[in-house]
Amino acid sequence: MKDGFIPVAVGSPKIRVADCHYNAEQIFTMMRAAEREGVKVLVLPELCLTGYTCGDLFYQDTLLDGACAALQTVLDATRNLEVLTAVGMPVQVEQKLYNCAVVIQKGEILGVVPKTFLPNYGEFYEKRQFSPAPEGDPFYVDHFCGQTVLFGARQLFQCNEIPALTVGFEICEDLWASTPPSVELARAGATLIGNLSASNDVVGKGVYRRRMVSVQSARLQCGYLYASAGEGESTADLVFGAHQIIAENGTLLAEKRFENGLLRTEVDVSRLVYERRRTQSMGTAAEITTLAFSLTVTDTRLTRPIAPLPFVPADKDDRAARCEEILLIASLGLKKRLEHTGAKTAVVGLSGGLDSTLALLITMIAMQMLGRSPSDVIAVTMPCFGTTDRTKNNAVELAGRMGATLRTVDISEAVRVHFRDIGQSMSEHDVTFENAQARERTQVLMDIANKTGGIVIGTGDLSELALGWATYNGDHMSMYAVNASIPKTLVRHLVEYVAKDNLEKDEELTNVLEDILDTPVSPELLPAVNGAISQKTEDLVGPYELHDFFLYSIVRWAFPPRKVYRLARCAFAGRYSDAVILKWLKTFYRRFFAQQFKRNCMPDGPKVGSVSFSPRGDWRMPSDAVAKLWLDEVELLQDAGTDVAKV
Repeated sequence: MKDGFIPVAVGSPKIRVADCHYNAEQIFTMMRAAEREGVKVLVLPELCLTGYTCGDLFYQDTLLDGACAALQTVLDATRNLEVLTAVGMPVQVEQKLYNCAVVIQKGEILGVVPKTFLPNYGEFYEKRQFSPAPEGDPFYVDHFCGQTVLFGARQLFQCNEIPALTVGFEICEDLWASTPPSVELARAGATLIGNLSASNDVVGKGVYRRRMVSVQSARLQCGYLYASAGEGESTADLVFGAHQIIAENGTLLAEKRFENGLLRTEVDVSRLVYERRRTQSMGTAAEITTLAFSLTVTDTRLTRPIAPLPFVPADKDDRAARCEEILLIASLGLKKRLEHTGAKTAVVGLSGGLDSTLALLITMIAMQMLGRSPSDVIAVTMPCFGTTDRTKNNAVELAGRMGATLRTVDISEAVRVHFRDIGQSMSEHDVTFENAQARERTQVLMDIANKTGGIVIGTGDLSELALGWATYNGDHMSMYAVNASIPKTLVRHLVEYVAKDNLEKDEELTNVLEDILDTPVSPELLPAVNGAISQKTEDLVGPYELHDFFLYSIVRWAFPPRKVYRLARCAFAGRYSDAVILKWLKTFYRRFFAQQFKRNCMPDGPKVGSVSFSPRGDWRMPSDAVAKLWLDEVELLQDAGTDVAKV
């Protein structure tokens, strides 16, 4: 539960229709199993104590009394269980019968939530037996299983120890209605919505349910726990497939169908609270009755998927679609800029590396959209002291295959003259030695753009902006930065996508793109050794896959260092040691804070994903902000070693 991770589960126990005693045993057995799994919130199906398909047996006092006796059995059997559980059963109040979620914990009834919208179409006829939830505030009902309980749809259940864990409930058809009760519950603070359901299965309905649950969790920025009835319900006319779904803010965390039992994962309520605080989209709701419950705060065993490459879809088809969309968005942005400025050319500094390759590809797509010749793109190679034959040849070959106008400007002599002017020794390979080359290259590009009536296309990516791995007023500057919101891990996949997409069209283009993909990432600002790259970026600042993971966690979700570290350990287990993760996490924070001045004056560039550093849009931060709080927490993590619980 620390770091906001709440272990949750949905369950579909095997039942017998109208056999309340048997059903009670199945329910408390499932609750005990959930408790052993560390589950803190459990949602069970609609009317699971009796069975949803009892029909007119719901008129029988024998069944209703049996349901109450069964609930008492469950309460007695779970007095020592902390798990907050919603059990479905019929409840009679003031001579009306309601389809209810009874919320229980430690042998006590915390509240009874009746169903608001009753389906009365097709195979459903609930209005024959049940009444919809009464309007207005909840009220107390006496003598329900020997307790006085609060009854009504407008109830929330909030954890004393973790206030972000606030739970609301709705029942089956409530979700399908045009105004689901969960909307008001979420606006009043619910971060988890439980849905007790008995939704029969027909062709295509499973896909529709999954979409509804995922979309509702996104609309409400909540975790949504959906538990449907399964084996044991009557199959006289219908089949119930035990569809279980757990979603968080539009992401499907776990799903199971046609199989009874428990489905467990974790919902990150602190992430949900952050998103609501960031977007301020929930508005306010009328006051809803909130009841408190308590939980023992413990570390949560994480089972939910944690992607090591959060910017890159794991599924091959999803990744291809994402690449296609990003290329289109970035190209459309550049197309508009070229149109607006009336630029005759687009000037790209082509190094033979990944970033400049992607910038050239995007620029070519934009030119094609404009119906212009690829020769209007001027690809400029600028060899100097660290340039290798491999990168230079790849740049020349790539420009030729793409149809760009190639210009080669060897800047070695110009840099030497500049060194003499400022008193820089050729043997002193310091920051001046490196940055002077980067700034000379930018000057060349700007001047060629002026000379040809064009604009300079920036090649730096999102990861480099996060780390400040760019020379101020060197490669940091351009007239339109097409890669500015594309992280390094995604740059690679975009180039790979184009390489594979072009296999049948131009095999030579594919070959050069694949060699560029195999080339180590390097600014090539230090002299080569035996013709090979001597300066490898990831040796200096750390692995980009780690930094992109940090970037996503810290900037997109504002996770603190402790949580970032914990997630990174899970995502990269077996690939990086704890010490290595902490080393580069510290580097990330140190560089991220120190290099904000570069981001505060970055050029225009299209936003393509959920993270961007534009000072005009997504990211506003003072250049003189201090990293001490974050670095101190990393130091504590290093001192604690593998025992993160100490922090």
